[in-house]
Amino acid sequence: MRKLLTAFLLALLAASLSGCGYNTIQEKEEAVDAAWSQVLNVYKRRADLVPNLVATVRGYASHEQQVLTQVTEARARVGSINVNADDPASLRQFQEAQGQLQSAISRLLVVSENYPQLKADQNFMALQTQLESTENRISTERQRYIAAVQDYNTYIRRFPVNLTAMMFGYDRKPNFTVENEAQISNAPTVDFGTAPQPAPARVPRPQVLPEAGPATPGAQPASPQPLPP
Repeated sequence: MRKLLTAFLLALLAASLSGCGYNTIQEKEEAVDAAWSQVLNVYKRRADLVPNLVATVRGYASHEQQVLTQVTEARARVGSINVNADDPASLRQFQEAQGQLQSAISRLLVVSENYPQLKADQNFMALQTQLESTENRISTERQRYIAAVQDYNTYIRRFPVNLTAMMFGYDRKPNFTVENEAQISNAPTVDFGTAPQPAPARVPRPQVLPEAGPATPGAQPASPQPLPP
């Protein structure tokens, strides 16, 4: 009898928690965690491309030491951060470091435009393609994470779910800031195609002289003017 009563109470508790949104809170939190894992994966992928990119550029532009050092140092800062996505300060620091790395890579690509042999290097072209693809994935995964966090935060503020969240310690999660979102969401784009062809030269149009009207009867033709000596 006692076991039956215990099972009934557990079933009643489970139904109560489900009705108050407990199960849905857990599902939405798991969605946030999964989205965050994808964000970390694509950021790591970009960081892994940096050493080969720097080495390739250095082979053709070794005297561009300043921009090469900036990229290397920015990557090192990203790797040194142990980010906690539930801590606003930690997330902000991580976001700023990723933004600095993106800016450094953009400057390196701009400098690379001055070296035709580098632009024609097969390894560099492959790295450029991989980097562009990774930047697009970063933008996509960030947007998914932002949406997942917004969905979670909105849900736990609804009544009576907010009471359940308060009871079990589910707090609002920090998100990527709007100020930095526009910068990071836009992948750096550099045109490594051929230079645009110059516009064709304009051919001057021949001057059209007015046609002479019919001669007036009795009019004398104009005598030619003497040439100056």
